[in-house]
Amino acid sequence: MTARMPADTTLTSAPVAPLLDRLFAQADAATSPAVAGLSREDLYCLAGSRTDYLKFYGLAKDLWLPVSRTTGTLLYMLARAIRAQDMIEFGTSFGISTIHLAAALRDNGGGRLITTEFEPAKIARARQHLEDAGLTDLVELREGDALTTLATDLPATIDLVLLDGAKPLYPDILSLLESRLRAGALVIADNADLNPDYLARVRTTANGYLSVPFAEDVEVSMRLG
Repeated sequence: MTARMPADTTLTSAPVAPLLDRLFAQADAATSPAVAGLSREDLYCLAGSRTDYLKFYGLAKDLWLPVSRTTGTLLYMLARAIRAQDMIEFGTSFGISTIHLAAALRDNGGGRLITTEFEPAKIARARQHLEDAGLTDLVELREGDALTTLATDLPATIDLVLLDGAKPLYPDILSLLESRLRAGALVIADNADLNPDYLARVRTTANGYLSVPFAEDVEVSMRLG
């Protein structure tokens, strides 16, 4: 029997793989004078506060705040595993997670990822990174408040959602999208530990989800039929 050679994927080959190496390195090196004097506890309090989260994201506009490498790989694997074609991302930032999801769409044979970000400078950088990755044809970037940008013109059915924007808005964004989630759709929430109300919602099967934590702060939830 002839051994089968492993297939290259969009995620693990050029131009995406070396681009992600560079972007993760830039993210690790990024600093923001505006938050330099704040403790990690203070940052988490601001990020998780429904009244102060805008202050946090304003202060941290120079920080990348990406998913981890492990979470990025998980996103790609999950999107491939369910053969996702229509996906939503809340919180583009500089586009690292966007690239992982779009790479999965490419290897699934196509589709559309709608991603939204309210910082114009981040949108511009994310757009350039997607061009560098050769994935712009699969991604629709929406600029502004996600409560507005994700309120209209959505796919009839959604296969996968990534929540990685303002943590206090996770339940609100889920409510906007929930009626379009197909049976078996996945919702991945980064830093979900910052929103106990969100966790309580998706961990209650009566609400229509089966949910488990991944690593330290990622929640993976499946929409029940």
